[in-house]
Amino acid sequence: MWWAILLSTVVGYAIGSVQFGLLVGRITRGVDIRDYGSGATGATNVIRTSGAKAGVLVIILDIAKGIAPVYIGIALGHAAGIDHDERAWAAAAGAFAAVCGHVWPVWAGFRGGKAVASGFGAALAMNPLAAVAMIPVAAAIVATARMMSLMSVTMAPMTALFFVILAALGISPWAYAAYSIGAAALIVFRHRANIGRLIAGTEPRIGRGGEKRADASGG
Repeated sequence: MWWAILLSTVVGYAIGSVQFGLLVGRITRGVDIRDYGSGATGATNVIRTSGAKAGVLVIILDIAKGIAPVYIGIALGHAAGIDHDERAWAAAAGAFAAVCGHVWPVWAGFRGGKAVASGFGAALAMNPLAAVAMIPVAAAIVATARMMSLMSVTMAPMTALFFVILAALGISPWAYAAYSIGAAALIVFRHRANIGRLIAGTEPRIGRGGEKRADASGG
C-alpha cells in the first residue's frame, strides 16, 4: 500500500507543478503573469492579463491536471493489489500533492497559483455527481458578485462539507473527504489576501486588476 501512496504523491506533485497559466501567459502575451494582477498563475489571473479565451483554456488544463493524479493513484493501487478504500488513499494523496504542486511548483520557482481549478478537477474525478452539483452554485456566485475569489473561498469549504457528509453516509471514501478538507484549507489560505480585500470592499471584479505589480522584477 505504502509504495502506491508514495509514488502517487510524487507523480501528483510533478503533474501539479506544471503551470499552464504561466505557459499560456508567455505564449499569448510574452510575459510572466506572476508579474501582473494577483501574481498567481491560475485561470483568474490569466483572464485578467490575457483575456477570457486564454483563461478558459487554462481552466480546462488545470482541471485535467487535478483529474489525472486521481486515476493514476487508483491505477497504482490496482497494481499494488490493495482494496478499494486503500486505493482511494493513493488517489487522495496524489490529488493533494497535485494541489500542492500547483501552489508551490518545483518547475516554476515554487511560485504558483491558488489551486481552485486543479482542486475541482480532483473532486470531479473522485465523485463526478457531487462535483457537478457544485457548479450551479459556483456559477450563481460568479454571475452575481463577478468575483472569482468569492466563489473560490465559498465553494472550497462547501465541497469539503459535502464530501464529509457523503463519507459519513458511506457513499464516498473517507480518503476523499480528507482530501477535500486539506484542499479547502489550502485554497482558503492562498486566498487570504483576497479575503482581506473582500472584507474591505476593494477586491477587483472579473476583468479588472490585471495591471503590472509594483514588486515585479520585469518580464
